[in-house]
Amino acid sequence: MRRFVLSCAFAGSLLAVPMAPAAQQNYPVRPVRVITPYAPGGSSTIVSRIVAAQLTELWGHSVIVDNRPGGNTIIGTQMGARANPDGYTLVFANTTFALNQLLIRRLPYSLKDFTPLANIYDNETILAVHTSVPAKTLKEFIAYLKSRPDEVNHGAAGEGGLAELRTAMFRLYTGTTFQNINYKGSGPVVIAVMGGEVQFGMVPPITVAGFVRDGKMRALAVTGKKRLAALPDVPTFAEAGLPAYNVTSWNGLLVPAGTPMVLVNRISHDIEKVLQMPAVREKLSSQGAEPSYADPKEFAAIIKADIERFAKVIKEANIPQVD
Repeated sequence: MRRFVLSCAFAGSLLAVPMAPAAQQNYPVRPVRVITPYAPGGSSTIVSRIVAAQLTELWGHSVIVDNRPGGNTIIGTQMGARANPDGYTLVFANTTFALNQLLIRRLPYSLKDFTPLANIYDNETILAVHTSVPAKTLKEFIAYLKSRPDEVNHGAAGEGGLAELRTAMFRLYTGTTFQNINYKGSGPVVIAVMGGEVQFGMVPPITVAGFVRDGKMRALAVTGKKRLAALPDVPTFAEAGLPAYNVTSWNGLLVPAGTPMVLVNRISHDIEKVLQMPAVREKLSSQGAEPSYADPKEFAAIIKADIERFAKVIKEANIPQVD
């Protein structure tokens, strides 16, 4: 009897071996969730939904964008870190994910809790103002701020992370002071600028391009080496006289650590397929988001390089850590 039980167990183990790869080949067999740690309406939601819609068609199963804003992306990202590493939870991340490793003392997760999946696009930063602001150029706006120290309100997409870096670098390189008001994402910031609740914001192009074209707000400058196809009349910061200001952000997807690499590579490859679709590329580019795919290994290198690069900027700008 003992031999029989052992032989059955051994045979069962042999049968179980090919089942894991088979399950991965059939992936997905149920809906996939994409956690984006920002409020709806921002660039992360817009791009996530564009990619999710195409993955839904490709996979034949729903890919659902789940907005979990708050805590400067910590709430949603922590949910992703605790999710099962089975490929059914993807986590949107951008440069704030890297910066939080440097700026948050008690971050409830680390780089080791995630596996990079794919970079999707690179995002520049646009300085946009309310239509009542008299400045028509970046130089005029800097002069406007200097004439009203601590009187002008700025909307920031969260506290700490990329929003903190954008603000600190702008103050450092312009010698200006202003009131900083935090929101739960770039979408709410854009609404606040258009409504006059704040006078300006520094946000991703994809959240403001349409409103700028419609005359509902005014864009004064954009980061990057060249002008955006979506807003060709908006000069770069270098053209506008502030070449030192450069806050380009990567934006991609992570999965919980422990997700099988066969599955990681499979999902990443499918994301690459989506980003190669002309309709997707055109839709992203028209809104100011430049598609920029990177595979898991390349994406990991990008994140590591950003942490090293911004550690120097944080020290130069004297940005303090927060709890």
